[in-house]
Amino acid sequence: MLSVLIWLPILAAAIIAVIPKKLPANTVRLSALYFAAISLLWNIFILFKFDISNPGMQFQEYLPWNETLGLSYQLGVDGLSILMLVLNSLLTWIAIYSSSKETQRPRLFYSLILLVSGGVAGAFLAENLLLFFLFYELELIPFYLLISIWGGEKRAYAGIKFLIYTAVSGALILATFLGMVWLTGSTSFAFDAVSTQTISPVLQFLLLAGIILGFGIKIPLVPFHTWLPDAYVEASAPIAILLGGVLAKLGTYGLLRFGMGMFPEAWSTFAPTLAIWGAVSAIYGAVVAIAQKDIKRMVAYSSIGHMGYILLAGAASTSLALVGAVAQMFSHGLILAILFHLVGVVETKVGTRELDKLNGLMSPIRGLPLISALLVLSGMASAGIPGLTGFVAEFIVFQGSFSAFPISTILCVVASGLTAVYFVILLNRTCFGRLDNSAYYPKVEWFEKTPALILAALIIFLGVQPTWLVRWSEPTTTAMVAAIPAVERTINSELAVKP
Repeated sequence: MLSVLIWLPILAAAIIAVIPKKLPANTVRLSALYFAAISLLWNIFILFKFDISNPGMQFQEYLPWNETLGLSYQLGVDGLSILMLVLNSLLTWIAIYSSSKETQRPRLFYSLILLVSGGVAGAFLAENLLLFFLFYELELIPFYLLISIWGGEKRAYAGIKFLIYTAVSGALILATFLGMVWLTGSTSFAFDAVSTQTISPVLQFLLLAGIILGFGIKIPLVPFHTWLPDAYVEASAPIAILLGGVLAKLGTYGLLRFGMGMFPEAWSTFAPTLAIWGAVSAIYGAVVAIAQKDIKRMVAYSSIGHMGYILLAGAASTSLALVGAVAQMFSHGLILAILFHLVGVVETKVGTRELDKLNGLMSPIRGLPLISALLVLSGMASAGIPGLTGFVAEFIVFQGSFSAFPISTILCVVASGLTAVYFVILLNRTCFGRLDNSAYYPKVEWFEKTPALILAALIIFLGVQPTWLVRWSEPTTTAMVAAIPAVERTINSELAVKP
């Protein structure tokens, strides 16, 4: 069942790459959309077959591959990965659907998107360290090409920067994985085989540092974030959706799966530092977003801030906080996707993303009223307004983290308040005010509105029915927390001050 999620998109990419060149770009797009829809439906089927009460891996698949290297084709899904798989397939469909019908070099474009989807699914499903690394690196070149070929004016610079940072991230992770196997004397890279071996506290500390740095670049956390604004801004809207909605989640997933899951004792030692790091990232992302004049860059910096909440939740290591972390990963993917899509529509119709040049888009006569209304909804969701999925995820994170790290949690709450500030600035300058008399913007067609309407419906539904968001991960996260030594519930522990 799980292999379909990996190999269907990869097979589809190969088929689309070799179809005749004479076919129109929209025909190629519809073919890719068909394959993405099948993958999404299969993901939903697995979601409803998933046993919520089982905290362990389900639907496992195993096939020996290279026993000399300790490499096996071993797949499984649990509460930490099931929602990430659904998010990956959903946003892949959204990205293909929202792409231009006249995209240049469509066969290569859609093949790369589907290849990325298969690689990301493989990373979320892998139960072998080397297999995870192979899928983790599979998306590197496709994303580089998607940014460098179909991006903005500075696409070459943004693509190279993304390539370098991501390559360094992969090198750190591979070195850590190799170190884990060599130091434990294990003959296999399987999760179970490595995690059951004993490693000294000092070596655990060093290996966990490699995991944190490697995945911290991918998330990204301050100060490893500098590739993100350039990549998100220069990428086309569909690719920005995948970068922010899917790729960043590989970083947070890897941090929880391998950092917390495989080094629980060292993780509790790192926890106070991680909590402060998460709070700093959250405040930094929010403050820098306020200063932006480009609305796409503003959304990009907001992503950095929201990733800090996930790091805080992981550091707190409570069952409630980890449920919130998974919920935040999923809800942030939805919110970022709708924001990038709407910004793309505004740029296409108005011709600019500059706050100083935008105004009055809410005007029902010559503006973009429905797009503006959806932009208001998206901003409210990102700011954590009750009734929307962003509030559910953030509230659970803060509620679960406060007992462990009150200062860092309060700082993240302040960052959440600052999120409302920069979105009020964005919405006030973009949607409201008087439309210039000479302005007239092209009509937004229904197919351009559809992705945003689907995402908005999910954001509202999961906001009023949060059980559908948190029920999948609770048993798994509870089992993960049980393996972690309790973090001292004092402010001194948060500040790493010895009594």
